[in-house]
Amino acid sequence: SHNKITAVPANISELKNLEVLNMFNNQIEELPTQISSLQKLKHLNLGMNRLSGLPRGFGSLPALEVLDLTYNNLNQGSLPGNFFYLTTLRALYLSDNDFEVLPADIGKLTKLQILSLRDNDLISLPKEIGELAQLKELHIQGNRLTVLPPELGNLDLTGPKQVFKAENNPWVTPIADQFQLGVSHVFEYVRSETYKYPDRQKINYQSSKSVFNIY
Repeated sequence: SHNKITAVPANISELKNLEVLNMFNNQIEELPTQISSLQKLKHLNLGMNRLSGLPRGFGSLPALEVLDLTYNNLNQGSLPGNFFYLTTLRALYLSDNDFEVLPADIGKLTKLQILSLRDNDLISLPKEIGELAQLKELHIQGNRLTVLPPELGNLDLTGPKQVFKAENNPWVTPIADQFQLGVSHVFEYVRSETYKYPDRQKINYQSSKSVFNIY
């Protein structure tokens, strides 16, 4: 970490027993496909680099638990097809990238305890985020979110050991009002019949009503 590395050599795959690889704060623009050969790798930190994509096959790291991709140039199109095969992940850091949407396959990462999406360009969250039953921390502050999927209410993120950060988003007025009261009020609201079925309740959600209908 904290060097001027611009490339990762392909023969890094020969480090068969490597469990932790920290390349934070370098100048890496791409990774070799051979990195997915590190079968024992548990922690991979690629934060603060210049990655705009991940290599084909990246999702075949069978032991990976912590993946940090903070401060790169990644978006939803940067992720290889098998990225969400990383089902051993406990922590995924994607903050400070260029994601506008989060793929629905995020729901496959059922062991996730920490998901950080701070400071992206997210305009919505997929309903599958509600399938992350073990999630203890969710960071979505600093995006372009106006509404939350009702399925978020399936998660318990309001306890003393949980973290839910969502400030600096252009929330619609009803949600913004709940945030003023506290996180627990937000979750009560998204679990309510009024929120789940806005058309049935004839609630005026102002200009965002069409956004609700995508869920």
